[in-house]
Amino acid sequence: MNAQSLSRYRAQWFSGAGNARRDILAGMVATFALIPEVIAFSFVAGIDPEVGLFASFMIGIVIAFTGGRPAMISGAAGSVALVAAALVHSHGLQYLLAATLLAGLLQIAFGLMKLDVLMRFVSRSVRTGFVNALAILIFSAQVPQMLNVSWHSYAMIAGGLAIIYLVPRVTTVIPSPLICIVILTAISLVFPMPIHTVADLGRLPASLPSFTLPAIPFEWETLKIVAPYALAMAAVGLLESMMTASVVDDLTETTSSKAQECTGLGLANVAAGLFGGIAGCGMIGQTVGNVRYGGRGRLSTLVAGLFLLVIMVPLRPWVAQIPVAALVAIMIMVSISTFSWGSFRDLALHPKVSGVVMLATVVVTVATHDLSAGVAVGVLLSGVFFAFKVTRLMRVTSHHDEEADTRTYTVSGQIFFASADIFADQFDLRDTVRRVRIDLTASHFWDVTAVGALEDVVTKMRHHGIAVEVVGLNEASAILVDRLAPNVGGAIP
Repeated sequence: MNAQSLSRYRAQWFSGAGNARRDILAGMVATFALIPEVIAFSFVAGIDPEVGLFASFMIGIVIAFTGGRPAMISGAAGSVALVAAALVHSHGLQYLLAATLLAGLLQIAFGLMKLDVLMRFVSRSVRTGFVNALAILIFSAQVPQMLNVSWHSYAMIAGGLAIIYLVPRVTTVIPSPLICIVILTAISLVFPMPIHTVADLGRLPASLPSFTLPAIPFEWETLKIVAPYALAMAAVGLLESMMTASVVDDLTETTSSKAQECTGLGLANVAAGLFGGIAGCGMIGQTVGNVRYGGRGRLSTLVAGLFLLVIMVPLRPWVAQIPVAALVAIMIMVSISTFSWGSFRDLALHPKVSGVVMLATVVVTVATHDLSAGVAVGVLLSGVFFAFKVTRLMRVTSHHDEEADTRTYTVSGQIFFASADIFADQFDLRDTVRRVRIDLTASHFWDVTAVGALEDVVTKMRHHGIAVEVVGLNEASAILVDRLAPNVGGAIP
């Protein structure tokens, strides 16, 4: 790490007492928003809540130092839990711990090889769809906590939302979600009422996490069982973390090292696996909440992890009394602030294909509860629409010089696998002219399919006795054609 990088790293930890205070308070709010989702996804994965909570503590501590995106909250939640569920149900917790370790190692390798560049293939429309789908899923996750409950719960949720949105008009010294938790907890203790508390969500940790190795046979058969799940967990975790980091980049108008975030997440998941936890990833709801309430540096991430341990063990009896309604109110606020409301306007202003990509990402993600599936569909549609767009821009015109009995084909646009067949169909292979001149000055050949189409056209025309001359290839295209189709001839003008 050079002097400039070291200076930047220090600034990410401390950039003034005021920023430090905001980081600490925002990290505390993020912790309370973290608890219900971690517990909920622990049940989805088929593990005890303490496994997810211990993992979130370890991930938060490690990634605060090693991650590439300051102010990002990561924990044991998200689609990773959905992938892990099948392994837990079929082979148990110990195999999950082994898969967590392997997933972390794969993520470290991913970061070291700088494969984060693959995120460049994720368009803005896909990212918007990802954010909107997450907001919908965050809200829908609160619905079970609002069904079959007493009117007291609805009143507490409404009161919590009022506190969250009205307090900032009076003061922003203390984040309003934290005030919401304190006030609603005090009300429920002073005026006992039939409402759910955090204690009702599941067993909370009663001790600190301890170092442990998976109790499994270290043999080839075990690797064959664990590897497919580890690969899926690593891929899904990286996808969610990279998308979350991009969202924070937009919110804070800053940049971050995605490769370092990949490596940092891998190290964090290895630590989680060694201390009896499940793999995790970036959590967009909690991250957005952290940023919205002033979290900007690594300190907010560290506080979120440390505070989780503090309130889960020493303050466990008090935390157990927090009304679930307070947490629901916070998550509703997060879902509202996460949703990109401007995307409704963009549907009317942006090209229709962008709207289709965004909506497809949302629909698939919400229908499957699988972020990777939604993003995969969005990326695929973006690629297909882009290929069609570029293909339509490719043109071939012809002109016949009767005096020289020469037909000149002028090609413009990009020739690649999606436009190669259309390119080839523009030529009359049984033309009766004596000579054909193919002018490629305004075109570019990208791949073997494009070169193959050119070679087929030239070869078939020559087979019918037509003299063919290829001119105007730019340097890159000429090198590709000469290497793949040396018999074309006349490739270089």
